[in-house]
Amino acid sequence: MGITNRIAEEESSRANVANVSRRGFLQGIGGLTLGLQLLPGLSKTATAAPTSWTPNAFLRIGTDNTVTVIAKHLEMGQGSYTGLATLVAEELGADWDKVFVEGAPADVKLYANPAMGVQGTGGSTAMASSFEQMRHAGATAKAMIVSAAAARWNVSADTIAVKRNMVTHSASRRSATFGELAEDAAKQAVPQNVRLKDAKDFELIGKPRLARKDSAAKTDGSAIFTQDFKLPGMLVAVVAHPTRFGATVKSFDATKAKAVPGVVDVVKFDAADSHGFCGVAVLAKNTWAARQGRDVLEVQWDDTHAFKLSSEEVLAQYKAAAKTEGLIAGKKGDVGAALANPARLIEAEYEFPYLAHAAMEPLNCLVKLSADRCEIWNGEQWQTGDQGLVAQFLGLKPQQVFLMQLYAGGSFGRRANPFSDYVLESVAIAKAAREKGLDVPVKMVWTREDDMRGGYYRPMNVHRARVALDGDGKLVAWHERIVGQSIMKGTAFEAFMVKNGVDPTSVEGAADLPYDCANLQVELHTPATAGVPIQWWRSVGHSLTGFSTEGLIDEAAIAAGKDPLAFRLGLLSKYPRHRTVLQLAAEKAGWGKPMKQGPNGEKRGRGIAVHESFNTFVAHVAEVTVKGDGSLKVDRVVCAVDCGVAINPDVIKSQMEGGIGFGLAAALHGEITFTDGAVQQGNFDRYQVLRMNEMPVVEVHIVPSTEKPTGVGEPGVPPVAPAVANAIFAATDKRIRKLPIGNQLKKA
Repeated sequence: MGITNRIAEEESSRANVANVSRRGFLQGIGGLTLGLQLLPGLSKTATAAPTSWTPNAFLRIGTDNTVTVIAKHLEMGQGSYTGLATLVAEELGADWDKVFVEGAPADVKLYANPAMGVQGTGGSTAMASSFEQMRHAGATAKAMIVSAAAARWNVSADTIAVKRNMVTHSASRRSATFGELAEDAAKQAVPQNVRLKDAKDFELIGKPRLARKDSAAKTDGSAIFTQDFKLPGMLVAVVAHPTRFGATVKSFDATKAKAVPGVVDVVKFDAADSHGFCGVAVLAKNTWAARQGRDVLEVQWDDTHAFKLSSEEVLAQYKAAAKTEGLIAGKKGDVGAALANPARLIEAEYEFPYLAHAAMEPLNCLVKLSADRCEIWNGEQWQTGDQGLVAQFLGLKPQQVFLMQLYAGGSFGRRANPFSDYVLESVAIAKAAREKGLDVPVKMVWTREDDMRGGYYRPMNVHRARVALDGDGKLVAWHERIVGQSIMKGTAFEAFMVKNGVDPTSVEGAADLPYDCANLQVELHTPATAGVPIQWWRSVGHSLTGFSTEGLIDEAAIAAGKDPLAFRLGLLSKYPRHRTVLQLAAEKAGWGKPMKQGPNGEKRGRGIAVHESFNTFVAHVAEVTVKGDGSLKVDRVVCAVDCGVAINPDVIKSQMEGGIGFGLAAALHGEITFTDGAVQQGNFDRYQVLRMNEMPVVEVHIVPSTEKPTGVGEPGVPPVAPAVANAIFAATDKRIRKLPIGNQLKKA
């Protein structure tokens, strides 16, 4: 049964989830509900029978022998549904073909991310925080099923085997399916302690070619994204936003908009998030009519307090700040003394532009309001934050705000907005419509241009650095000064994240530099003048510091007259996991072997970079070709990754490949620019993503490990740009310190 046919059943579903919470069964991995429950799913791919056993908050076993895993983490293409299902199915002994996955509703008591303390998906924590939690959920259910079989057959539980949804007792030649034992299992005592499998006994974890749980639905079109989801009587809202951040509505004329066939009404809504975004929404019976109405809507904006700077003006301010002392973010030794008279001194300034998240699915959200409740459907990434801020905006209690999780077509951090901007915008539109008598569900839809110009970018940065070597080529001093807006300041995270004025996400990867250097000082300037809304972007501060630190260390190696790989390895004696991925990537890439040069003046080069982020270690070796006219082609990237236990090797490889493509697009082309406060990019013509012919050959090598699993959604990004830039230097002797690379190599 598909999700679009289940609207009438959702009340029953939510009531059961609420019951679990009220009865206080959440202990450790989530409480056990002893009994059969009617729990209709929220996923079109789920086929569980109406009658099912819910042993805990993460699992449902149908009498038809299906297993449904309830995923507390959003599936936005990164493979979380597959990973979570793998963990449960491994310990449960489930048949992978009979395992389905549904998105969990908002309920922080049941579905909090242990790594974050709230319900949400971010920081590459989904698998790391779920590794034992979800395995315990599966193991507990398995123990109860085995107990049920043992009682039914009057045999010892130790003599029962479980495999592929089948429970067997070989001595008596008896067997039963999970579904057949579900009712009896519900009557068993909940075990307080269960033993998890030894890694040598894994049948799913770490195994390649395990089919993803979202692939089939996304291939045949049955997967439900927000754009697919409809409610009876629903109207679509397309919004006229101001061209400058901080502007407000002075007046508007809806005459032309209301004349468009299909347009029902036009409503103004008040600012609901921190950057004061407001607008006028055109409500129509379909998206096309709403967009046509929005395009002819006449709005007068008040720009009195709006952001009006250009990118060049902001950059000039940052460069000026970089020449002055900042707050100390990391320090050891005496940098001043070490820099006083070095044998060799490297001075460099790095420039980074604002970047959009540019996910394939623009932002959207469906809201249904009533007097005492708010229901929201979308690719929900930040349940606890969104639930709390929506409740505050509406004057409701958080438990009166219901968030239903659908698939998301990418995010890269954008949907986990700390101010709930697009969700609050959707709610504000629905509220304004209801106040005008339109008591219907409202789906807010952003176009690509709305999404590109809608704010919350990766912040612009300037890094000014000095690196010193002694007469033997030893690294003796590192001074890096970072200028950029703070992601955490002004958010709910500021109180416990920002210390002594320093936002750790601004300096991560630099303040904790792994390379052995006796004298290190990292400083931070956090400009308060820029009015551009910013937030985390895939790999957060690491995408910035990874480029500057790996560029600088490469320059230091060349200045010391040493091989860039050998130089790095010599400075990483205390960091064996950095060394391991470096050596593996170099070996697989043929580091040290001469590259075949191209014809007609083409130059080829090989570059290397390594970076740790989110407790995962990644090294890339990039190979590039620079043609006679200066045009650049990235030919190959060899990646080595150490992410602890590899839960799903194919997903890890996909995430490394995706991270490389994402990071490469930003390195080559990505840039959001402003003229008089207005964003100049609106679609992929001017904000270019990676084209198919630009994607290099990618090889991914996973380091075997018994360490706890860590994240893979973001760590593939930081080393890409520096590896490419270092390869460009190897080919041309030209250092790239400004992103995007763009036409910097082009000859006049």
